[in-house]
Amino acid sequence: MEWMAIIGDSIQYIEEHITEDVTADEVAKSKSVGVSPFYFQKGFAMLCGFSVAEYIIYYRGKVVGGIYDDRFLVKNIKSAVEKMSEATLELPYDGAKEMLLVDDIENKEFLRELLEAMYDELPALKKRK
Repeated sequence: MEWMAIIGDSIQYIEEHITEDVTADEVAKSKSVGVSPFYFQKGFAMLCGFSVAEYIIYYRGKVVGGIYDDRFLVKNIKSAVEKMSEATLELPYDGAKEMLLVDDIENKEFLRELLEAMYDELPALKKRK
């Protein structure tokens, strides 16, 4: 199977299972991808510029936030504020812009809805030189 097809199939698998605990090994071993976990992770990172785990945080190729000191923080954008009106603003690190703390990290349906709501408002990633 060609690597671009493998990457496409893996991204589709991740998005279809975004509300589950998806691991890179599980994606690699899925029927739609079907390659060695080691080569899958290496190939994914080489072709995409980030790891499988980072893709899940990026969500469909757009940065939604990150994990900072055991906190899941998302960008402070209108759609996220609307989904989490009671969320507190926190700094991920000194000198950074404030981000919204996601408290309900165990609620997979909420997380899926949050990411989908944020998607259209987020800018596309800049191409690497």
